[in-house]
Amino acid sequence: MASVIPLANVEPDMIEQVLDRAFGPERHARTAYRIRTGMDWLEALSFAALDDDDMLVGTIQLWPIALTDPDGHAHPMLMVGPVAVLPEHQGEGYGQALIAASLGSLDPNASLPQVLIGDEPYYGRWDFSAGSTAAWRCPGPWAPERLLVRCANPIVLPREGMLGPWNG
Repeated sequence: MASVIPLANVEPDMIEQVLDRAFGPERHARTAYRIRTGMDWLEALSFAALDDDDMLVGTIQLWPIALTDPDGHAHPMLMVGPVAVLPEHQGEGYGQALIAASLGSLDPNASLPQVLIGDEPYYGRWDFSAGSTAAWRCPGPWAPERLLVRCANPIVLPREGMLGPWNG
């Protein structure tokens, strides 16, 4: 099965190739890219998956973002993704291994809410849900039922707000 290594150990061009193959070159126009505009992914929480031949087959990145409420207060969060696996290796457990590595590296006592855009039937196994995101907004188009959040600690999330980069 996969070996998981820090993403910082992978050449940036190789990461871009995996992302292009997984999502297509038009991926930069997606809403998730707009949310994290101008930010760098967090090295300590981002990983790569290698197959048995030590070939790069997948990546995951986590990003600092915030939900800005109607009063202008920014609530820091982490954006999970993209979770990218080469098409010929999807369904082999690489994505699950990457998510487990990233979420497992979070400090459970200090974890910020984690946000992603994805399918709740898949990401629900890690407690991601669209239950509290209905009034949240994103730059660009998105399907509200795919805006998911996970909170490791019992915190009160803002009911409304706009997601964007966290510059705090």
